[in-house]
Amino acid sequence: MKGTFTYSNPTRLHFGEEALGKLAGELAGFGPVVMLSYGKASIKKSGLYDRVMEILRAAGKTVVEDPGVMPNPTVEKLREGARLARENKVDLILAVGGGSVCDYAKGVSVAAYCDADPWEKYYVRMEPVDNAIIPVGCVLTMAGTGSEMNGGSVITNHAVKRKIGRVFGDAVFPRFSILDPVLTLTLPRYQMVAGCFDVMSHILEQYLSGTDDNTSDYIAEGLMRSLVHSSRIAAANPQDYEARSNIMWTATWALNTLIAKGKTTDWMVHMMGQSVGAFTDATHGMTLAAVTLPYFRHILPYGLPKFVRYARVVWGIDPAGKSDEEVALAGLEAMKAWMQEIGLVLSLRELGATPDMLDGIAEGTFLLRGGYKPDLTTAKIRLILEACF
Repeated sequence: MKGTFTYSNPTRLHFGEEALGKLAGELAGFGPVVMLSYGKASIKKSGLYDRVMEILRAAGKTVVEDPGVMPNPTVEKLREGARLARENKVDLILAVGGGSVCDYAKGVSVAAYCDADPWEKYYVRMEPVDNAIIPVGCVLTMAGTGSEMNGGSVITNHAVKRKIGRVFGDAVFPRFSILDPVLTLTLPRYQMVAGCFDVMSHILEQYLSGTDDNTSDYIAEGLMRSLVHSSRIAAANPQDYEARSNIMWTATWALNTLIAKGKTTDWMVHMMGQSVGAFTDATHGMTLAAVTLPYFRHILPYGLPKFVRYARVVWGIDPAGKSDEEVALAGLEAMKAWMQEIGLVLSLRELGATPDMLDGIAEGTFLLRGGYKPDLTTAKIRLILEACF
């Protein structure tokens, strides 16, 4: 490994069946006012809402409810949550739901006492956090984003057609996260497989960068092989606990900063996918699936050795009698077959995108320089997006 880095992760995880039982102990470390942030009806239908409320009441907490967090949290909801947290002098934000709820809670944690518009200050200008931060805890109901163990927060502004992710520092990481795979079993199949691809994309954004012999790459390969194996089982039988638990654990390690160490990373698939989401409001993992293969084909000649390694190690492509390019392309075809097998989309049309959106999506895609093709332009992004239809 040629890179130099500092590694820290302050989040405490409780994993496994009945992990929710650890929530009471965690609550003891915070003040009396808890803001309970969640989505719409799913946690009430599943009974999780009642279980969490019982634990909160038994702990003597005053609960400020903050329902209605949408799959792609909006800037309007962020401002609403920040006002609610500030006015009620909240001591802890407890996010109960999937990655969007966790992302939102972290956004509220820095926005509540922000002296300016948090969207402009923290998401557009990316300024350092210089105000009080409310602690966050998570009870996760969907595996995919890794938001339960990182400082990421993605917010959508429909008015300007922008979906922006901000990675905050250690102080914004959840203080604790409850990961019980059973809580994910009520998730619709479509959301489950979308989450699986979000996990794969997180790993690949870090893996497909750099040229040195890096331990992080070996860890990434193991995570990807586990994910492919478990996702196939879960796609065939969504109630398979072992497969779902492995997916959940892989999702956490895919984006808790570990496998990024020593890597330049890429993240252009996410930049394109997030811009697509700003225009379509489509499920995040599916926006990534729709743009991945055309992007990979575009950068493949510039990172050929790593694409060959990916094909051989993750997809088991036999290189005998093949050129490096043929091996790499065979790996992408194997990936495509897996995507089709588990039920992912492969085009932007499937997400409701139309050709007249192309210019806006391309212009809304942030250009990053860490990957194998650092000279990307908006015009090149538009060409890649055309291949996604």
